[in-house]
Amino acid sequence: MGQHIVIGSEESPYSVKVRAYFRYKGVPHDWRDRGEARELFAKHARLPLIPLVVGPDGHAMQDSTPIIEALETARPEPGIHPPETVARFVSALLEEFGDEWGNKWMFHMRWAREVDQVAVSERFARAGARRGGGANDERIQAAAKTIRERMVPRVWFVGANEVTAPQIEASLAETLPVLDAHLASRPYLFGGRPAFADFGLWGQIHECGRDPTAGALVAKASNVVAWVQRMDNAESLGEFEPWDALESTLTPLLREQVAGMFLPWSVANAKALAAGEDEFDVTLKGRRWTQKPQKYHARSLAVLKAKYAACQDDARLDAVLTRTGCKAFLA
Repeated sequence: MGQHIVIGSEESPYSVKVRAYFRYKGVPHDWRDRGEARELFAKHARLPLIPLVVGPDGHAMQDSTPIIEALETARPEPGIHPPETVARFVSALLEEFGDEWGNKWMFHMRWAREVDQVAVSERFARAGARRGGGANDERIQAAAKTIRERMVPRVWFVGANEVTAPQIEASLAETLPVLDAHLASRPYLFGGRPAFADFGLWGQIHECGRDPTAGALVAKASNVVAWVQRMDNAESLGEFEPWDALESTLTPLLREQVAGMFLPWSVANAKALAAGEDEFDVTLKGRRWTQKPQKYHARSLAVLKAKYAACQDDARLDAVLTRTGCKAFLA
């Protein structure tokens, strides 16, 4: 079999997510920074999004979740889906949570404060200079300033604004100790080997850990730090655990963050798009949230609901989703 080409960026949670998956699965691949693969990217990309994967046959794929799902079908071992229905669906739910809600943590925290804006933009600029053969500090600082001017106004893309910022930051601060407690007795979210959920959540938290403010929060969760490091070159260390062994420490995450924040936001976002609204308001854990709708997420919510519909007759799954408050948003 030939080699895949993975075009992405060290600064993109979705890019490193896909790269970690390729590494874990042992899929031969060549990692290329988008800045160094402009012509190949322009040739194959349908959208200006990374990662872009070009297969040995020249077939190109974009969007991290469909990329992983396609590769998983072609290369099912070692599998990333727990065999038990409850654990398998919760893993898919947390993968979506990581991609769509976790991205709010990463992007907001990266560009909300001057200390992060400066540190991250200079990191971007220095990486660009290295690709270009080097640059003096004056040019790097000028490039960093341009990056800040471009990126800081874009936080609205993930729903970050003066109303929602406190909720985004509280959500990250509340999630990290829950994950830390859960990971205290296992190397990965669902046991001895990485699951779908690990890749989705890891990409966002990995990037958070690289930035000053979010990184200080991540550093307080030692088990999360170890997991972040482990996932970059993940390997199987055992088997998936049964849901009964996972439930006590994953339930707080499902109840407080997935059912409390992510799913009601998801449904409100989809309703706003269907109604053609330019903005929407929703109450999340007793606090007002307001933003412009996100088009892509309405499609991924529909896919998640389809996955639930395929297994909603499972009584144990129904009970778990009911207890955690998730079911009402998925039916």
